[in-house]
Amino acid sequence: MKRILCLLAAALVAYAADISGNWKATADFGNGPIERTFVFKVDGNKLTGETTSAMLGKSIINDGKVDGDNVTFSITAKFQDNEMKLTYKGKVNSKGDEIKLTSESAQGGQSIEWTAKRAQ
Repeated sequence: MKRILCLLAAALVAYAADISGNWKATADFGNGPIERTFVFKVDGNKLTGETTSAMLGKSIINDGKVDGDNVTFSITAKFQDNEMKLTYKGKVNSKGDEIKLTSESAQGGQSIEWTAKRAQ
């Protein structure tokens, strides 16, 4: 029984979408499109990496998780000398070449809808 549970757990981890690599995301922030790049690293269901934008600079991906085609993580970004935590939730499409993400600030406010595409 223990062996069956271990095999089942390994199969569930193996189902995590492989989003490792470089991604370019865009969002409409009201004043025109904004861009953000992601460098994702996936190990089992653990997601790490970094992200960069012109507005917020470079941030490390924290608390990252890939569960099937669902992706969650957070970053701590610096904006005008203030740090803010942003949480991201998203879903990988069936081809594995696009992620629809929503980011929200821990302080509340407007959420941002992102479309990330795998960089060539």
